[in-house]
Amino acid sequence: MSEEAVAVAVAVEDQPQAQTVPVLGSVDDYLRFCIEYDASDLHLATGSPPTWRRYGNLSPIWDTAAPLTPEDAQRLAYGFLTEAQQKHLEEKGDVDFAYSPALGRFRASVVHQRLGIDMSFRIINTRIRSISELGLPDTVRTLIRYHNGLVLVTGPVGCGKSTTLAALVDEINKERQDHIITLEDPIEYVLEARGCHVNQREVGTHTASFAAALRGALREDPDVIMVGEMRDLETISLAITAAETGHLVLGTLHTGNSARTLDRVLDVFPADQRDQIRVMVSESLRGIISQQLIPRSDGKGRAMALELLVNTPAVSATIREGKTFMLNGIMQTGKNVGMITMDDSLRHLYSEGLISREECESRAEDKIVMRSFFKS
Repeated sequence: MSEEAVAVAVAVEDQPQAQTVPVLGSVDDYLRFCIEYDASDLHLATGSPPTWRRYGNLSPIWDTAAPLTPEDAQRLAYGFLTEAQQKHLEEKGDVDFAYSPALGRFRASVVHQRLGIDMSFRIINTRIRSISELGLPDTVRTLIRYHNGLVLVTGPVGCGKSTTLAALVDEINKERQDHIITLEDPIEYVLEARGCHVNQREVGTHTASFAAALRGALREDPDVIMVGEMRDLETISLAITAAETGHLVLGTLHTGNSARTLDRVLDVFPADQRDQIRVMVSESLRGIISQQLIPRSDGKGRAMALELLVNTPAVSATIREGKTFMLNGIMQTGKNVGMITMDDSLRHLYSEGLISREECESRAEDKIVMRSFFKS
């Protein structure tokens, strides 16, 4: 760390309020603070002070830091971008990539905005955590022991989908002797081959798009395909086809629960194809993990609330008939096979004292039932 950054680090706790925190020498100096203080994201934007997200809350790193000038932001950005990335930024107005200095791995996005340059970084924990460490139920192990089918991990941005997906793929890597192909934008967790042969491809670097990479993957003798984001019709269609033709496909969607996930998958297809797709999904789906991270009531991090749908004959029939609104009731009665509803998970976290009543109630799917829970 530069001498300037060390001086600021020493003064973080006891710095006089009147003293302005100087702009640090490099992006890496800010990223070190984020790692040290357990932040998940860093924002360096023209016209704003350096900002981080800790435990889900966005705030300035220092209350007395001055907003970055256009010159500050450009100096910081061009200090870590390669020549090729600088050219892409100038021509396209934005560039996204995985940044890997000696101190760690980060998902980086640099864009031009009205005032100047805006940089955003997601801090990636380079150590892949296990299913047990993440507190995922044992039922998820069953989902990844299939040799074909579709497993979806869903939730809003920043809810830990990539971390969960990495844990699932790493479990397969340890337990099986298969060919794993991951398609990511960008590559976040680096998977070292254990029992499996692992290929990781990055959209924009190694392939033009998820769809192009997925088409190519089907010709590369894969057993397991991990799709970092199922964002369009072609990618979703190819993923379903791959799941039907003898591959285990793991993917992510930005949806809040199982019913909305299935609606999103089905609604992306033209109306005249949906009956056929419903049948295909009902047969190939293995399960859906929907999650969100909630600030803990003690202020020490975030707790995971998790919904888990397992494809049973009742779930399969509901998908075929297009009655996804019935899924919540089926999940309520399917606890014996490991199903969990989001509201049950929230109630459990509240009962354990991990989250506040306000968080529990505001995030509930059925707020009327949740209010009655608090009154009982």
